[in-house]
Amino acid sequence: MATWHPHLWHPTTQVATADPPLRAVRARGALLELEDGRQLIDAISSWWVTLHGHAEPEIAAAVAAQAQTLEQVIFANFSHPPAEALATALSARTGLERLFFSDNGSTAVEVALKIAWQWWRNQEAAGTPGAAARRRLIAFDGAYHGDTFGAMALGERSIFSAPFQPLLFEVARAPWPATWWDDEGIEAREAAALQRLEQLLEEVPTAAVILEPMIQGAGGMAMVRPSFVHGVAERVRAAGALLIADEVMTGFGRTGALFAHRHAAIQPDLIALSKGLTGGFLPMGVTMASEGLFAGFVDAEQPGRTLFHGHSFTANPLGCAAANASLALLERQAERFTGFEARHRPHLEALARHPRLRRPRLLGTVAAVELVVERPGYLNPVGRELQRRVLEQGVFLRPLGQVLYLLPPLCLSDAQLEQCYAAIGLALDAL
Repeated sequence: MATWHPHLWHPTTQVATADPPLRAVRARGALLELEDGRQLIDAISSWWVTLHGHAEPEIAAAVAAQAQTLEQVIFANFSHPPAEALATALSARTGLERLFFSDNGSTAVEVALKIAWQWWRNQEAAGTPGAAARRRLIAFDGAYHGDTFGAMALGERSIFSAPFQPLLFEVARAPWPATWWDDEGIEAREAAALQRLEQLLEEVPTAAVILEPMIQGAGGMAMVRPSFVHGVAERVRAAGALLIADEVMTGFGRTGALFAHRHAAIQPDLIALSKGLTGGFLPMGVTMASEGLFAGFVDAEQPGRTLFHGHSFTANPLGCAAANASLALLERQAERFTGFEARHRPHLEALARHPRLRRPRLLGTVAAVELVVERPGYLNPVGRELQRRVLEQGVFLRPLGQVLYLLPPLCLSDAQLEQCYAAIGLALDAL
């Protein structure tokens, strides 16, 4: 029987009302094995990080080999081959020349924010006309960018950030025209959102705009069209501001493209990456930046223009080895992420006909739908109840309130995918 450990504090968990945690003892592929012998399909990739599947042999071998060679070195004074290989590979694939290492998605966003903000301050110190006025930051309604303070400030104000509201800096917000299948009103909502963004960019000189390309993850798997993302980039570029793409969730094939911004054929100035970066093996974040931004921090006469940011485990060689192996595997088996949407589609089409569901949407490996409820929101108990019921069918999900989604590892078999959808159908009938 599951119980609470007397010394652990679990994330985003109200102990007074939550079910005790399940005790996992091993995992392989898409399956988690519990202490009592049960096996569960990990249908959300363990919070979206387990890209290829658990205990993926090639990544495990790369980490093991690296552990016997160089496990850690201070990156402020040293470099090493795994970090250099990863930087070269990601630069070639993102179009951004410089890579800054951190340790998770929130800090990858924090680094992007600090680079964008300080770049303008460095430009101001150098006497660049107009740089001093660029102090506005723009994000989108419903956004989630992480739980550290800068990332919280950029995200939608919510129950997650409410206790810290007095400590969060001001951010202007534009609408996020989320869409779904057979959405007849999307054209008008998209046009209105872009018009509002234009107004915000014109009102106050803007330093940077941040968005999650194509999908707001923790905000409810809220998807937009490529035309909207392209329109945002055009307007940001015309206003002379910097564009930050938060691809912490959407990167590494999750949307059917290697990176989600490719759907809209745009080039961000900064990209935050984490989650699938190491295939789920080790915590790591990176921020990709353009050479032009990097050059704004290089000044032999002005040491204050340095980016004074770092982490003890920056560019950890084990994490770099895992990331290199994961990226090589991902590209060698590209059909697994480019073809996943077609595997989802017939199952989601059938599920979406259930009378308790609405607003189905699908992009790449991510399928989402909403339960019809009176009070939508993260705390709506319907998600937790549905989680319990699909668990009885051998599937692990973690709905976002009334938003039900599947985001499985790429190794998921057709039979396992079918089991996921069947479990959801039975759970809906039993609610």
